[in-house]
Order: sequence, then structure tokens, then C-alpha cells
Amino acid sequence: MQGPQAAAAEANVEALEEAAKRRGKSRNLRPLAKLIPYVTRYKGHIVGALISLLAASIATLAVPLALRRIIDLGFSRENVGFIDNYFAMMIVIAALLALASSARFYFVTWIGERVVADLRDAVFSRLTALSPSFYERTETGELLSRLTADTTLIKSAFGVSASLALRNLVLFFGAAAMMVFTSARLSGLVLLALPIIVMPLVLFGKKVRRLSRNAQDSLADTTAFANQSLSSMQTVQAFNHEEADNKYFGDAVERAFDASKQRMMARAVLTACVIFLTSASIVVILWMGSQEVLTGRLSGGTLSQFVLYAVFAAGAMSQLSQVWGEIQLAAGAGERLAELLDEVPDIEAPANPKPMPEPALGSIRFDHVKFAYPKRPDQAALNDVSFTIQPGETIAVVGPSGAGKSTLFHLLLRFFDVQSGTVEVDGVAVNQVDPTQLRSRTAIVPQSPVIFSSSAKDNIRYGKPSASDEEVISAAKSALAHEFIISNPSGYDSTFGERGVSLSGGQRQRVAIARAVLRDAPILLLDEATSALDAESEQKVQQALDELMQGRTTLIIAHRLATVKNADRIFVMDEGRIVAEGSHDQLIKEGGLYRRLADLQFSSGFTTTAIAAQ
Repeated sequence: MQGPQAAAAEANVEALEEAAKRRGKSRNLRPLAKLIPYVTRYKGHIVGALISLLAASIATLAVPLALRRIIDLGFSRENVGFIDNYFAMMIVIAALLALASSARFYFVTWIGERVVADLRDAVFSRLTALSPSFYERTETGELLSRLTADTTLIKSAFGVSASLALRNLVLFFGAAAMMVFTSARLSGLVLLALPIIVMPLVLFGKKVRRLSRNAQDSLADTTAFANQSLSSMQTVQAFNHEEADNKYFGDAVERAFDASKQRMMARAVLTACVIFLTSASIVVILWMGSQEVLTGRLSGGTLSQFVLYAVFAAGAMSQLSQVWGEIQLAAGAGERLAELLDEVPDIEAPANPKPMPEPALGSIRFDHVKFAYPKRPDQAALNDVSFTIQPGETIAVVGPSGAGKSTLFHLLLRFFDVQSGTVEVDGVAVNQVDPTQLRSRTAIVPQSPVIFSSSAKDNIRYGKPSASDEEVISAAKSALAHEFIISNPSGYDSTFGERGVSLSGGQRQRVAIARAVLRDAPILLLDEATSALDAESEQKVQQALDELMQGRTTLIIAHRLATVKNADRIFVMDEGRIVAEGSHDQLIKEGGLYRRLADLQFSSGFTTTAIAAQ
């Protein structure tokens, strides 16, 4: 039986295959054309590459001219000086070719590396600007595949492949021009053979491009599944799911290999066809040229010159067929990257954002808000919710799972836009201000804080990147995190491991609180900040939170009612509505949902009356 990770990955495969089918007939090289602006910004290196390319091509095309002269004039004692000069000149040409080729390789490879660096930066910047709704429908592993594997293919296209393509294009046209100059008649025969050579490129090109995209999609699926499993390894091992995950990953690897095998087979057939047709054409033309020599219409040196140019042109054509396959492969990757670059965030700053009042107040207002998540448009998360929170108030939000509590935070931070109604902060509608300015007025302590695999001080400094070390330490002390941080050998330079694996739940929460302290925002959002902690850790975290809440507008989501009984007001939510509002004592006396929740939580050894008396 498949696990949930395997099922999710398989669904991702089906979505990718369906997307590939929809795009299969229309794919071309236009995705690569979209990346050209990343190249043209480096004009100096482009000029250097072109000059080197021309110099190398001229040096290469000069060799047959020298060879013809040597053959036609013969090897005799009378021509010793002449032959010596020609061979000396060929040494000079070889040196020029070596220097020009190395310069061309450097310039073009530099451009490829630089383009990929810029492209990765642009894609990552675009990803960080996209709204949470995008990440609800997209696998993280898929995005990582595009950032790594796909950009590597682009580097090949704009680096080595571009270098070879330019070299062989110039060499092909240069050799073709010299062939016409050497013998127009034989060149005409080559021209007749050219459509036969080009035909496989046309016939196989679309197929190679389609198979390249499929191979990249399969690789992305494999990466996505691996990312899910490795990031949840404790769960995998706890449920003895190693064998099932290994099997699914092995099957995913085989699917990726099969897709790559089909692509490689198509490219191999393409290469074989082009090499055979070009070689056969040269043999036929050489045979006809030998007839010209026998009749005296062509000298042996001229035929040698023509044959060398024909070999150059054929070799260039053969190389171009292989490079074409690389470019087709990169086109599939470019299409996937272009999709990300073209992705438009659902949440953007308005064209003319309204300024928020200074200094910040911390007032919040929801006015007849209705909202449904994009993935569940027919299921209202909030239904006609209205309330006002004054600066400095502490408001708790309680209710069963799915009541809409976390949605309040999502809309307050403008991760989503409401379908109707208004959300205001400090008297300004959140959809009329710059999201960056809006979010700078809030600090959040989530139920499961994210701890990065960087130093302790950098994790805390995440709340305020410009903070000094002294400010970081002060925030850690306020959050009661200073002691366990300095107990590590490296102190504030110590790392916590990926996702804070070396920290306890309470320690992770205190790092998150230190971030919020450092941010010093007027609005504090606490999302189940103590629900997963033991009694001792909860006491320490609550102590840190009490200090943090002083003088701030605080909105608390909580399931444990004992942690919110001191709130100024409590909103009771159910099915997307606020069904009751008041203090802890008022709501206990009124009965209803709040009292039922209290009875459920404290039925073991406690009574509702005892709670009300606390």
C-alpha cells in the first residue's frame, strides 16, 4: 500500500504528465529566447567571444589554402625555402587558433556561468515573491529541481553548447563560402545534398524537445519525493515505511531513467543519421572531384582544398546536430524556468500604495469579511466576520479545529485577499498598502517555529536583519533563551541543525519569541505558542510571552483555555463565524460553545466552576 508521500508524489507525476501533453505540440525555442536579456547585459564579454570566434575560424579556414599551395607547387629542392615558409606560417596559424579558441571558450563559458547565476537569483527572487496559494499547489522538490537541474542545463546551453554552436556555425558558413570560391560546380552538388542532411534535424527536433521535457519532469518528481521523505525521516522510520518509500523512489528513478533513455535514443538516431548522410555526401563529392582531376579541369591541390573545406563543413554540421540536441534539452528546462519567471503573485503591492500612519498604533478591524481558500472556493473559511481591536488590547481566539482562527492571521498578514469585506490595520485597508510595510508592523510566534540551519544569532536576527549582536543578546535574554544558547561551546555562533533538530520544543519557541522581541512590532500574533510544551517549558515560554505582550496589540490563537483566561476579550469561533465574545468569566456564565470546550478540557480532575474561580 502506498503511503501519503508516495500518493502525493504520484499525483504530482500525473499533473506533470498532463501539463507536458498540453504543451507538447507547441514547444519550441522561445523559452530560451526569453532568457536572452540575461546574456545581452554582458556586452563586453560577448564582443570578446565574437572576436575570438572570428579569429579562430579564420585561422582554421586558412589551413586548406596553404595545403593547396604546397600540393600544387610540389615537394622539390628548388622549393625548399617556399615550403619552409609555408610550414612556419602554419605554426603561426596553429598558435593563433589555440589562443583564439581558448579565449572563445573562456568568454562563452563565463557568460554561461554568469547567466545561470543571474537566472537562479531571478527565479529565487520570484519564488520568494509568490503568495502562499502558489505553494499550496506546487511541490517544493519540484521547485528545487528547477533551481538546480534545470539551471544547469541552461548553463550548458549558454556556455559549452553556445560556444560549440557559434564556432560550428561560423565554420560551416565560412567553409561553404570557400567551397564555392574553390569550385562552384562541386559546391552545387553539396547544395543538393544539404536538404537530405538537414531533414533529420527537422524530423527529430520536436521529438527530442518533447522527450527532454518529459525527462526533466520525471527528474523533478523524483527530487520532490526524496525531499518529502528525507525531511520527514523520523515519521518514515517510526511507521517502518523505509521499504515502501525505497520501492516508490526506485520506481520513480526508473521512470526518470526510462524518460532519459528515450531522449538519448532519439538523439543517438539523430546523430547517426546526420553523420552518415554528411560522410556519404563527402565520399560522393570526392569521387566526382577525382573525375575532375583526371580530366584536368581541377588540380590536385584545389581538390584537396575543396575536400578539406567539405570536411570542415560536414564536421561542423555533425557538431551542430549534437549541439542541437543539447539546445533542445535546454529548451525544455528553459520552458520550466520561464513558467516560474512568468508566474504572477496573487498578492502584490498596489500601483499607488497608501502610506500607513506613523507612529504605528496597532489597531485592527475586520468589517463583514467573507473568505474562502483558493483550493476550497465553495467552503467559506470566514463568513461575515466583524470586530475591532484597540491598540494595546489582548484578544484570544478559541474554537474547534477548522473554525477559521488561523485564517484571521493569514488575512491580517495579507497572505490572501478577502472575497468581500475589509481588513484594516491602523485604519488603512490592507489591500491598499505595500505588504512589506504592513508586515513590518506585525511579529508572529507560531506553534511550530522554523529554525534555520545557521547560527543562533542569525536565527534570532531573522526578526531584524540589521540588529547588532548586543540587540540579539538582549532579545534572547528577554525570551529566556540566553542561558541555553551560551551553554553551547560556540555560544551565539553555535548552530541548531536543520529545522532546529538539536533543540527541544520549548527552546525552539523561545528562539521564536526572541525574534519577535527583536522585531519590536506593535502587533503580536501568537498561534498556539505553548500548546505542544510540557508544564515546565510552558511556564518559561509563558513568562517570556507575558513580557513580550506588554504595550502591544496581541492576538492569541489557543486551544488550551487556561492560557487565555486573562485576555481582555475572547472571541469564540465556529464554522467561520464569531459566535460569542467576552471575558473568560462572562463566557463561562453564558454557557454555549466556550463552556462546552472548557468542560471537555478540564473534566479530568477539574470543574468548570473551579476554572471560573481561578
